[in-house]
Amino acid sequence: MLTLFRAQELLNTTTTEEHLFLHAKNVMVAMGGLAEHFGEDKEHWMAIGYLHDYDYEQYPEEHLQHTEAPLQAAGLTDEEVRAILAHGYGHCNDVKPITILEKSLFTVDELTGIIQAAARMRPAGITDMEVASFMKKFKDKKFAAKCDREVIRQGCEMLGMEVKDVAGICIEAMKEYAGELQLGPKE
Repeated sequence: MLTLFRAQELLNTTTTEEHLFLHAKNVMVAMGGLAEHFGEDKEHWMAIGYLHDYDYEQYPEEHLQHTEAPLQAAGLTDEEVRAILAHGYGHCNDVKPITILEKSLFTVDELTGIIQAAARMRPAGITDMEVASFMKKFKDKKFAAKCDREVIRQGCEMLGMEVKDVAGICIEAMKEYAGELQLGPKE
């Protein structure tokens, strides 16, 4: 089973840009929150979340097309590789999210981008962010415009949950890691 340490080792072999590591951490933490919500293995879900953009820096135009073979060779299970591939459903590939792990990763990849952007605008960062303030930003299509709200809605629908409920779980999880995620109070 993929551990967080192994996920970090693997991502270090393909990634150098700080913003990509920060995104990996945001997704990792959100996945941990959802794992707890669903009663799943938190560290395992966090590891999958951390590693999800394994080939992105090297192949941004061919994202997820250079992931399967190297991760299988690195010892990931078919289920782990499939979970990573499924986060690209509809925009990078046709691997439809089926398991709760796959659906969660598909959803939080885009969702954490809006949460992160909203938190950065606040004097206290994410530490005092409420779901209601996030939802105002979510509804504003011009805010964090590159984050695909339709993917988030689709993912939440797959999970059988409302956007506000998934966002609430992710925000609470991200609060615990505010410093590491560079989302703490402004100095």
